[in-house]
Amino acid sequence: MTGRDFHWPAAFGSLKLRITLGGIAALVVGIGLITALLVMRAQRDTLNTQLVRESSETVRTAGLLSRQMVELQRALASVAPQVGGIAADDHGAVMRLIDSQQVLRQLFTNLFAASTDGRVLVTADKRQVYLPMSLNIADRDYFQKTVRENRAIISDAIPGRVSGQPQIFMTQPARDASGAMLILGGSLRLNTRDLLDGLVEDDTGDAAALVVVTDQTGRVLAHPSHDRLLTLLSGEPRLAQAFAAWQAIGAPVEPTGIRLPQRGELVSAAGVPGPDWMVWRVRAEADVLAPLRAARTDAILGAVVLLALLSPLLFVMLWRALRPLTLLEHRAQHLFDGSLPPEAGWPGGRGEIGRLGDVLRRVGLDRLTLEAQNAKTMRKLNSVMSAAPVGIAFTRDDRFELASAELCRLVAATSQDLLGQPLRTLFASDDDHAAFLKRERSDFRALQPYSGEWQLLRHDGSKFWAALRTKPVDLADRTLGTIWIVSDIEDQRAVRKQLEWSATHDALTGLANREAFEQQARRLVATQPDSRPAALVFLDLDRFKPVNDIAGHLVGDLMLLTVATAIAARVRPGDLVARMGGDEFALLLEDCSPDVAMAIADEVRRAVTEVAVPSTHGPLSVGASVGVAALQADIATVNDWLQAADAACYAAKSAGRDTVRAAPMGAGGTGGA
Repeated sequence: MTGRDFHWPAAFGSLKLRITLGGIAALVVGIGLITALLVMRAQRDTLNTQLVRESSETVRTAGLLSRQMVELQRALASVAPQVGGIAADDHGAVMRLIDSQQVLRQLFTNLFAASTDGRVLVTADKRQVYLPMSLNIADRDYFQKTVRENRAIISDAIPGRVSGQPQIFMTQPARDASGAMLILGGSLRLNTRDLLDGLVEDDTGDAAALVVVTDQTGRVLAHPSHDRLLTLLSGEPRLAQAFAAWQAIGAPVEPTGIRLPQRGELVSAAGVPGPDWMVWRVRAEADVLAPLRAARTDAILGAVVLLALLSPLLFVMLWRALRPLTLLEHRAQHLFDGSLPPEAGWPGGRGEIGRLGDVLRRVGLDRLTLEAQNAKTMRKLNSVMSAAPVGIAFTRDDRFELASAELCRLVAATSQDLLGQPLRTLFASDDDHAAFLKRERSDFRALQPYSGEWQLLRHDGSKFWAALRTKPVDLADRTLGTIWIVSDIEDQRAVRKQLEWSATHDALTGLANREAFEQQARRLVATQPDSRPAALVFLDLDRFKPVNDIAGHLVGDLMLLTVATAIAARVRPGDLVARMGGDEFALLLEDCSPDVAMAIADEVRRAVTEVAVPSTHGPLSVGASVGVAALQADIATVNDWLQAADAACYAAKSAGRDTVRAAPMGAGGTGGA
């Protein structure tokens, strides 16, 4: 094109140029909007997913801390029975006792024994035992409360008497050989991480998440920066807003976790049962979104550069491709004015066929441009798949064609390991693979996506449970392949199994609960008269109430747990042992004659009487009154059967307790002595 052929005012007023510029503008707007929407949605989903993970981790940390405190209390309480054999005024004996507690000395910063007037008799650290000079803790609130209430106490965080460093004290009352009270105690120094080792990040490196532990008032007990110990959480900039929100809703100590608002942060908190502490976890949203924002910046820069390169090229190519039409337009303007002969002035070349060929060639060039755009779209799709928190794959002809980085991570493989491989390589067995294909085809025929849970196989041979969702790329054309979405659900399945177990078992003893027991008994009653011989044994503990009254509910719970263990050890494999409530237990003996049932019942009774639980009041024991009811034809319901066994148990109590009685044959639900 020469300078005489091109006129700038006419060119910028040309419809062809306006179409070209409008197309470029529409392309820019479309790419920008799609990119913005995808990034916004990915950011929202990523933050929500990360917040769920943060909450779960916070609840887990709180649970670990709670169990750690319980274990420390139990460890300190285990020494109390050993005090009964010494005299508190025998400093040598007390010193030897403390010196022998190697495990406790490793668990606590310091271990000590004190008299009721607050004099510290002996103190020990991990290396040696000391006889302190004039150390008195009678003015400490936790010590006064221990002496006054005669029970174990966990103190607030306070400065140590000797070190001056923030510590937590745990105490346990005991009785010496003369019956005088002796206070055992242990301290945990917060700035040496004895209490929270492994739960709170060190103040080194660039930790992604900040974890803080406070008491119920918001005083900091654990922090990566030791100079924040015993300060209020409101002084932590990353948690100040969340702390205020927590106080506004009543400062709940919630073990199941709560999510709290904090500008620019993901904040979750969970209560620690027992000491009523709070675990706080905060992660910057910017850290979570950094990969997405980097990908967005790269995508925008790439689009801008590509458009900048393609726009002038597109304009020139379009202008040259449409030039024959301009010549034809000029020729058409003189079609009827007679200025040119009819056969003259037409564009050269092959005429209409030639121009059609040029158009077709232009279509071919446009197609190449379109393929380049498709390749760019595929690169964006790969970026989205790489950022997705779930595994994504495209399959065709029962083989993998495309696999995301997350899917490769889930199955411990590289994309080269997966691409082109049959789907069978991810399934644990041929049967699983065949069953999956059958169910998937059934759902696809019903015009709906397939969803299911499968145990998949990693590249290293290990297995994991995954939620698998598949959908055809096009329902009308199955040859285009299938989209897979894979999520790791190992944690969810573990939680579900735990919930299922809790629904049928007693939380204290681990035995079956009443609902599970009655469900099993109903099965036996329903199979009459074809059922095998069976018997129901009902146990009611004797002298259990004094255990609670004298030693407290903690010792009472220990007694119930010990009795449950003793009962379970004396029954046959396959017999069902259940806690019916309170101090009542029951056995369901299948394929068991009345004589054998009586023998088992008496063996269980003897096992219960042999139980002895140590306490500050000496060994405690209980007995058992036991009733046995055989399954008979006149027993129509489980309630009838339980009533017969309960009546026999009542007869055993009336006969002087700690004995076994059987319901009379033919008594049905009425029971008997």
